[in-house]
Amino acid sequence: MDLDIKQLGLVIKTIAEEKNLPEDSVKEVVEQALAAAYRKDFGDREQEVRVNINLESGDIDVYISKEVVEKVGDERFELTLSEAQVVKKNAELGDFIEFKEKADTFGRVAAQTAKQVILQRLREAEREIIMNEFQDKIGTVVNGIVSRVEGRIVRFELGKAQAIMPASEQIQGERYHPGQRLKVYLKDVERGFRGPQLVVSRGSTEFMEWLFRAEVPEMESGAVAIKEISREAGVRSKIAVTSSVPGVDPVGTFVGGHGTRVNAVMSEVGEQEKIDIIVWDEDTKTFIENALSPTKVTAVRIDEDSKKAIVQVPEDQLSIAIGKSGQNVRLASKLTGYEIDIVADTVPEAEVASTAEVTTSKPLGGQKLKRKEQLESSLLEAIEEHGEENSEK
Repeated sequence: MDLDIKQLGLVIKTIAEEKNLPEDSVKEVVEQALAAAYRKDFGDREQEVRVNINLESGDIDVYISKEVVEKVGDERFELTLSEAQVVKKNAELGDFIEFKEKADTFGRVAAQTAKQVILQRLREAEREIIMNEFQDKIGTVVNGIVSRVEGRIVRFELGKAQAIMPASEQIQGERYHPGQRLKVYLKDVERGFRGPQLVVSRGSTEFMEWLFRAEVPEMESGAVAIKEISREAGVRSKIAVTSSVPGVDPVGTFVGGHGTRVNAVMSEVGEQEKIDIIVWDEDTKTFIENALSPTKVTAVRIDEDSKKAIVQVPEDQLSIAIGKSGQNVRLASKLTGYEIDIVADTVPEAEVASTAEVTTSKPLGGQKLKRKEQLESSLLEAIEEHGEENSEK
């Protein structure tokens, strides 16, 4: 069945309405497809062919481009200067001249080719337009529906658009299933060989900030603000907040009456994720003390050059300061931007000073391990001494 070009104008308008695409975009796609079809039916695949469709009349004009040369080697691609000057009087060698031809019909094979190209290009054009719409929404939270789960990747439907959430952007321990409605943070639009791809997140610090922004209206007025966030999604987060209005308690503002605001955020990210809200301070030492909350800090020594801090805490606070698997001190380090090492306040001053010099290559909590070895050694020595005393007696 041949392609009826007289119906193309109506087809283009119909497609534009159904796909919610600009008419010019659909027209351009169809013209490119017809150019490919013309090369297949009447010309050569290497030819430069341009097609123009008149939507009012339905006429199709085909323009074939040839290069002006001294001696023609292949008349499909070249023409002489005298031939070119018949079409264009001021033509010169090296110019490209377009010859206009009328196209009344296309063969069956060309029609199938045109149809395939049109469908493919329309899908690409539709995807590009959708992506351009979402380009302005990057950095915001949107509502999505889980369409399917593929291994460690979760796919979402965001209206007409599709998005993916990689494992690195998920909340640890959170389970996903098709049809599930969730809020997601639109992180980026990545360009790949299959076209643009929306990337969403629930495990990012930005998602946490947007959730608080929705619960704390004082953020919009600038009365309170989030300065820093460190997060291990699904486990624990630390948020440093501040107030620009005298007398306003930033922590209380974010927590809300009876914890309503912070509880609303926790219900979205999961009750298992603990959220610590602390006061940000310009003074680094004070900020580090606050970041290690709920630990009671005895002293803080800072090395600004290496961005390291030695924090002394009461011996019974060591486990609280370090946290499970080093979590508390790790998040405090991310929040403050300083590598923090925890030591007991019973450690002599001279040893703390020497620790400050060697802890650069030690893991967080390393000083605690060192103290444990010292206690074991001292215990063994005491037992030996006691044994010697008994033998003497």
